[in-house]
Amino acid sequence: MTTEITQQEASDLVELSDQANVILEHRYLLKNTDSKIIESPTDLFRRVAKAVASIDSDYITLPVETNLTEQDFFTMMKNLEFVPNSPTLMNAGTEQGTLSACFVLPLEDSMEGIMKASHDAAMVQKFGGGTGFSLSKLRPRGDKIQSTHGIACGPIEVLKTLSRVSSMITQGGKRDGANMAVMSIYHPDILEFIECKSKEGDIHNFNISVGVDSNFMKAVEGNMDYNLINPKSNEVVGTLSAREVFNKIVHGAWKNGEPGMIFLDQVNKDNHVIDTYGEMIATNPCGEQPLLGNESCNLGSINLAKFYQRSDGPTHGWQEKIDWSRLEHVIQTSVHFLDNVIDANKYATPEIEQMTKSTRKIGLGVMGFADLLIQMQVPYKSKLAREIGSKLMHKIREVADQESLDLAVKRGVFPAWENSNYDRETEQFRNHCRLTVAPTGTISMIADTSSGIEPTFALAWKKQNILEGKTLNYVNKYFEADAKKHGFYSEDLMDYLAEGGSLASAPQVPDWAKDVYATAPEISPEDHVLMQAAFQEHCDSGISKTINFANSATVEDVENAYMLAWGEGCKGITVYRAGSREKEVLVKGNKEQAEQPTLDGFDLEEQVLNEAEEYDCCDIPNIVFESGCETCKSCGWSACKIS
Repeated sequence: MTTEITQQEASDLVELSDQANVILEHRYLLKNTDSKIIESPTDLFRRVAKAVASIDSDYITLPVETNLTEQDFFTMMKNLEFVPNSPTLMNAGTEQGTLSACFVLPLEDSMEGIMKASHDAAMVQKFGGGTGFSLSKLRPRGDKIQSTHGIACGPIEVLKTLSRVSSMITQGGKRDGANMAVMSIYHPDILEFIECKSKEGDIHNFNISVGVDSNFMKAVEGNMDYNLINPKSNEVVGTLSAREVFNKIVHGAWKNGEPGMIFLDQVNKDNHVIDTYGEMIATNPCGEQPLLGNESCNLGSINLAKFYQRSDGPTHGWQEKIDWSRLEHVIQTSVHFLDNVIDANKYATPEIEQMTKSTRKIGLGVMGFADLLIQMQVPYKSKLAREIGSKLMHKIREVADQESLDLAVKRGVFPAWENSNYDRETEQFRNHCRLTVAPTGTISMIADTSSGIEPTFALAWKKQNILEGKTLNYVNKYFEADAKKHGFYSEDLMDYLAEGGSLASAPQVPDWAKDVYATAPEISPEDHVLMQAAFQEHCDSGISKTINFANSATVEDVENAYMLAWGEGCKGITVYRAGSREKEVLVKGNKEQAEQPTLDGFDLEEQVLNEAEEYDCCDIPNIVFESGCETCKSCGWSACKIS
């Protein structure tokens, strides 16, 4: 018997790539007690839209208006124009788990404070949230403890304790939680912190970043000494050469990608409640969302690739290639959606709920930027690409700010606004901050688009077809179409690229295509940083972005990128030099390639198999380090729950 579907049902069907369907089936679609899938992708987006839109009724909205909101939410998700962070997709409408992705927990200098932080982190991670901590308030190792007449173990031992707690919490029964630890450059134990991950494995579930300010960076430029300050007594307890400490940071980043750096004075320029709650000194695990203690933030991303507007005739600039009207509507609807999530959310602790609702931070970001540029035939590394990125983000901020102002008229300003330094007349916002560019590792694969503001990482890769037992080439859809249209497509070229070959070395490919389709490893670090800065100019929170380096890059190359990021006004920087980690995160899903020993005899084939098991990943993982986050391009596994 054939069941006919209505015209409405047909229009509501979600069109997804095969890869997206696999990811949703494996990680997102609801299952019954027998682990059988009980919803379709359409059902998933309906569930999320209904749960989030229902909050409108709390603000005396007529049922017909709530229904229209629900349809608006559903349509933009169904069209893959906007996708919320993974916890919202997984948990909205289920009465289980948090809808937020990012948390920062306070870490006070006492046994009670440390144990409280450990407990709260476990509760957050139990339901899939990522946590960030600042170690800056903890007294240095060896300091006397008056109450017990003992000696302080120091921040690094506390970090190891938090790491062990995190290892006990397997999120969804699959993996360790994700964390970030930040320490001020002025802390007496800063040298120990910089080197705490030099030996891989000791603190495996934490990213680390050093918090610096312009005074320190100017001391680096001037080759001057600077003071170390005991956070307990606020006394100067020593001096160090700023240049020597900076060199250690840079060398660590060159060696294995850590520590990153957070420019705290840039971060706090957009902290409008600093007089009430103090400085933001920590971020979420991927570094793009600075938060106060006990704050959380829910994220969602607009897929810019969906707003490319084709024209049959000549155009007079790139602006004509953007559907600005639809983009504006999606921005407005996304802000409304994310504000609702704050009220629909379930919180791990009362303190997190109180603080989150006090500031009502949301993080609207973007993905698909590289795919938009490709459709426009604009090289990522060009000045024009940065101009497009800057003006798009300016538009998003303009519309998002206005929508937050409009929501405040209807629903009220965020409670902490009364004691904020926002302009009393013109800046009555519903949300303390509105924009954040997150990694979008997994949700970008659901949307079948490029991640965040990253360039395309690979044009072709291999994936095992489990049903037929064959290894298949997966090819970037835009590249494949252009290659066929312009006559340089071949299976040999696709095989070459999937094996890790560079497009730049393919003689049959025209120069224009090599420029437009240059991948992340082929983009200069300077161009990576300048693109991050172009978006940061109009983003009130941070940007998750990886500055890629070739394996041959020098320590000086990394140093230049750190200095450029500071000079250009970025709020932080994360770098990755190919092949720099003992557990290489760039894994091509290719067993033939894996048979060749690399990295001084390290068996890549064994590594692939081990990572497949550890990551709860697929038979042939394709793990990339993108936007500060490990993500499998084959199955959607991500080290970042915000993806």
